[in-house]
Amino acid sequence: MAQTFESIMNYPVMDAEGAKKALEEAVKIVKANLPKYTDHFQSSNSFDGFYEATENVEWTTGFWTGVIWLAYEFTGDEAFRKAAEVQVESFHDRILNKIDVNHHDMGFLFSLSCVAAYKLTGNERAKEAALMAADHLASRYREKGQFLQAWGNVGEAKEYRMIIDCLLNLPILYWASEVTGDGHYAQMAENHIKTAMKCILRPDNSTYHTHFIDMETGEPTYGVTHQGNRNGSAWARGQAWGVYGIALSYRYLKDPSYIDLFCRVTDFFVEHLPEDLIPYWDFDFDTGSDEPRDSSAAAIACCGIFEMAKYLEPEKAKKYLDAAYRMMYALDEKCGNKDITKSNGILLHGTYARDSKENTCKNRGVDECNTWGDYFYMEAPVSYTHLRAHETRHDL
Repeated sequence: MAQTFESIMNYPVMDAEGAKKALEEAVKIVKANLPKYTDHFQSSNSFDGFYEATENVEWTTGFWTGVIWLAYEFTGDEAFRKAAEVQVESFHDRILNKIDVNHHDMGFLFSLSCVAAYKLTGNERAKEAALMAADHLASRYREKGQFLQAWGNVGEAKEYRMIIDCLLNLPILYWASEVTGDGHYAQMAENHIKTAMKCILRPDNSTYHTHFIDMETGEPTYGVTHQGNRNGSAWARGQAWGVYGIALSYRYLKDPSYIDLFCRVTDFFVEHLPEDLIPYWDFDFDTGSDEPRDSSAAAIACCGIFEMAKYLEPEKAKKYLDAAYRMMYALDEKCGNKDITKSNGILLHGTYARDSKENTCKNRGVDECNTWGDYFYMEAPVSYTHLRAHETRHDL
């Protein structure tokens, strides 16, 4: 049964004390994980509830380092700072030697690890690494179409496309312009979201996961899914990337049209939640389905609402914040891990990838923790607390 903003008002809310308790529970798990995951990183998703130790590879390792910085920000405990700084060195080596970086996810990797380190502690090695990452992301900018190519070798015909996830990678370019005084990074970011909003948002306010661009004309051609249930469906995490990504671009651009875009994408997300407010991995599925959930999508959407609420008129902000407080309560009650003997992750019931007839995925991390879910589940109550105190923080 589809939700409305009115029906959601019947659900419990997470208050300030609840947010603090959720953070405290998460921090306990982070602290317990430091011995195993300081010189190594957590795998992208858990296996039977437990992360494996990996090298600094894939697109997800920045989330674990970001979790450590969130724990440091919340507690001031130097153990977290020392562990995160060890990992900053690993990220410096990774970008310097171009280890597994032939993609667009420099923001996910380096904003949460190195930009956060620089903002919180003034770490110059972190700044250097993040600027190298911004340069690398900028190298993926395609003038024909004015977008950042997501995957594959730059200019490769079969990969001449963007994906909605990239909206979360744009802030590292805005940051690079701020610290260097060179506006070309920010211009690329602005051009990318303009192109994205022309083609990724559908008339019904759902979103394509990925959209191809004509190499000759630079015009958008057709949208498909990569991880959703079908080409015309709304992949839940993709819709959440839209919620947060549009809010982040509004932070930098202050373009009034993005308020309307945010409302459209967020309305679709909220109004397609199932009865318990924990989204299925794709919005094709609703209450009563046997399909797996993706708790990370709700956590990402909450973070986007907290970001955008700072810029909305009070009545409109309240509408979306009321929904976010209820999603946070549902996440804490149904998905927040409170027992490290059962899982060393923080947010349960996520889905990395689920196969279907129209996507190219194999099942991976189904009904497991994943590192981005953990990160955004921790970021949400931190942002909630700062919003309540009328403060800002080092978000993406």
